[in-house]
Amino acid sequence: MSTDTCWNGDPVTIPSARPTHPLSNGTHTVEIDGVVQRYHVHGAGPVCVAHSGGPGIAWDYLRMPELERHLTVVYPEPIGTGGSGRLRAHPDGYTRARYSRFLGALIEHLGVPEVHLLGHSHGGFVVQYHAMHHPERVAGVILYESAPVTGPEHVAEAMRLVGLFAERHAGHPGLPEVLTAFQDIPGISDDARMTAVARGLLPAYFADYWGREDEFAPLRASLTATHISGVDEDLSPDLIDDRADLGILSLPVLVLVGRHDVICGVRWAEELHRLIPGSELVILERSGHFGHIEEPEAFTRAVGRFVTSTTARA
Repeated sequence: MSTDTCWNGDPVTIPSARPTHPLSNGTHTVEIDGVVQRYHVHGAGPVCVAHSGGPGIAWDYLRMPELERHLTVVYPEPIGTGGSGRLRAHPDGYTRARYSRFLGALIEHLGVPEVHLLGHSHGGFVVQYHAMHHPERVAGVILYESAPVTGPEHVAEAMRLVGLFAERHAGHPGLPEVLTAFQDIPGISDDARMTAVARGLLPAYFADYWGREDEFAPLRASLTATHISGVDEDLSPDLIDDRADLGILSLPVLVLVGRHDVICGVRWAEELHRLIPGSELVILERSGHFGHIEEPEAFTRAVGRFVTSTTARA
């Protein structure tokens, strides 16, 4: 065994030999539809597959060490990012349906009867799509900073919340860089620019980035991203509006949101909760978009309790 460090400086154990069992701790690859899917396994306990956001953000920001004390967490590197393969149409073609196809194939590869699915941000869009269309082998779903809709309505709400963020931090020397990054989003066309914009935006994604900058600056400095266009191979936008369909969800669902999230905020979490029968809503009062980093104990308590209760029921 050897050790490395996570973005926050915590030691990470790396197996010296390639794992052989699909759920042994370490880094794995599996080929799906001719494309390599890379994934990482950490922890022990019931299996939870955690789909990261973006699309295009490197998976490791979603590491949840506290949760790994209670669960076996499987972190796929979504296709098109990191060590996973690229589609022929890259950077196009990365639709929710395609991410769902890879997610389903990965679940089958893991070889367990059921898993819990956790989707963060864009990963939440993927997971809710998968839960509606392929609920088999899914014990429960955690929609973590997700929303029922994208497009103009979602953008308008985000810009409203960004405006409130700017008011709260008026005069802070770091604010102009954040606002410039938001303006630069439409011009992203390569990985380097995607990474620069993602790092520029990051303070707005926390409840109190500048008040806890010593904690969060390493994540900002290490964050990497891949340019994903958001359109299909035929250049059609992969827009989302699940509001008419969420009522068909019969799986246990936990909706989890940070009170100060500007991208997939409380409005959307409350709407998901209202539309999904029997869902549970948890609001992390001192978090933005990254409750697993900002309030790890409260986050772990909510997710751990949900997985434990739904595993026992199953």
